[in-house]
Amino acid sequence: MRSRLRPSVILTAIAFSVSICHSYAQNASKPPTTSAEVFRVAGTVVSKLDGHPLANARVALASTKARQQAESVTTSEDGKFEFTGVPAGKYSLSGAKRGYIPAGYDQHDQYSTAIVTGAGLDTENLVLKLDPNSVIAGRVLDEAGEPVRDAGITLYRDNHVEGVHQIQTFSGSQTNDLGEFEIPNLVPGTYFMSASAQPWYAVHPPSDTRLAGDFDHSLDVAYALTYYGDASEPDSATPITVHGGEHLQTEIHLSPVPSLHITVHVTKSGDNQYPFPQFEQPAFDGSVPLRRYENRMSEPGTWEIIGLPAGKYDVRLTGQNGGAQMSGVELDSTTQQLDTTTAEPTCSLKVSVSFEGPHPTAQHFIVLRGKSARISQGRQLDSKGEAEFQNLAPGRYEVALFGEGTQIAVGRMVTDGAAAAGHAVTLAAGSSVSLSITATRGTAEVQGVVQKSGKPFAGAMVVLVPRDPANNRDLFRRDQSDLDGTFALHDVIPGSYTAVAIENGWDLDWSQPELIAGYAKHGVPLQVSNKPAQNLNLSGPVELQQK
Repeated sequence: MRSRLRPSVILTAIAFSVSICHSYAQNASKPPTTSAEVFRVAGTVVSKLDGHPLANARVALASTKARQQAESVTTSEDGKFEFTGVPAGKYSLSGAKRGYIPAGYDQHDQYSTAIVTGAGLDTENLVLKLDPNSVIAGRVLDEAGEPVRDAGITLYRDNHVEGVHQIQTFSGSQTNDLGEFEIPNLVPGTYFMSASAQPWYAVHPPSDTRLAGDFDHSLDVAYALTYYGDASEPDSATPITVHGGEHLQTEIHLSPVPSLHITVHVTKSGDNQYPFPQFEQPAFDGSVPLRRYENRMSEPGTWEIIGLPAGKYDVRLTGQNGGAQMSGVELDSTTQQLDTTTAEPTCSLKVSVSFEGPHPTAQHFIVLRGKSARISQGRQLDSKGEAEFQNLAPGRYEVALFGEGTQIAVGRMVTDGAAAAGHAVTLAAGSSVSLSITATRGTAEVQGVVQKSGKPFAGAMVVLVPRDPANNRDLFRRDQSDLDGTFALHDVIPGSYTAVAIENGWDLDWSQPELIAGYAKHGVPLQVSNKPAQNLNLSGPVELQQK
């Protein structure tokens, strides 16, 4: 049971680095068994790190039917709290304290277990656990052990929120005059970190060698993008494991390398227009555009690139009449010329979305997921339900729809100029594709109960698995079982499903077809019809499965 109101869908897409997150509506409260019955909800707020009681923590209790009417109390010196005169029903319980991460009862990701009164359950000895805030701090040092000022710090986090292992950009910072940085308010987990900077003393000679005769070439250097562990490649980066309440000190050391001087030849793309070459380096969640280098057009169709360190790059060419890209280009000291005539043309995609029934007034977005299910790009649909993508790399993309209010999903797809399978489209190099989508609204609510050895089980991860999960990632639904073992999965799209319950399964790649198939064998099947506003009960309890 989720402990918070459903937030609006938040979408951040690449050429921006992506983070999306969205959650579903809350379970409806059960009707009171007797209108005159009242109960007590009480317990202790403790630190999740060592279990010590937390005094002066703020605890809120709200009916899942009326969250705006929350009651709150402050814990005593021994961390105790209590709410009296609580009617029978379902309630979210949450806590907050300065220096700790606000959380709901037994919270995992955006889900938590609802407190159920009137069901013969113990609601008077609850333990609400809060993780202390954590901090990653440190310094960036140069080859002489001196601080590097104004270095850009990027923090990545390993997460499974979308049901697939992804290392995504999480936060960032910049070093001060002492080369120091600090990234606070971190939840426990596994992180990676990188630093980028330019040597303060670096000077690059003019491209005209006649003017560079007395130039000190030892100053013609650059810093490579460097990961924690002083690695130049993301696959060799050292992970940083953060536990609750930790204040970790780190160091990243930058070493200068000779900078590259490369002449890039491009082909005119329009009336006296020449594409601009953008150099990107591989990162965990895609590629990172580099901005700490010099570029200038020495003559029409010829760019001079100065100040890049040697390494592997993706080169994107952006012009008036489309673009192109070169992937995995190895640049080293022997590279003097880069001919882009072999660059692969990028693609364009025009999307038109029609909705069953009246066109919704709320904002809706279309998202393309590329390699490793990572969000590649996203666009907001205009008032006609249309959106357009430019300069897409060739390849396969999963297509998903998100919106405010009722959940929607891709129903049918018709393409002109591309191959499509399920909810995925494959774009060929240089193609210009039209995609028509019929969107399906999710209106069904699926209710059930999780059992272990014949008894209700609280805190299980419940997953509603669609048929053909590889091509229907956006049809998954999740929840967490409440104190009485019940759960509700909202906004379910018509189709065939299987409900499974997994103990401590929050870090599983549960959306991966080969993994979830093993659990689905022991789940409860369900068919959701096209009837509007259905409330469906599973045919039997969902038996808890071990991780």
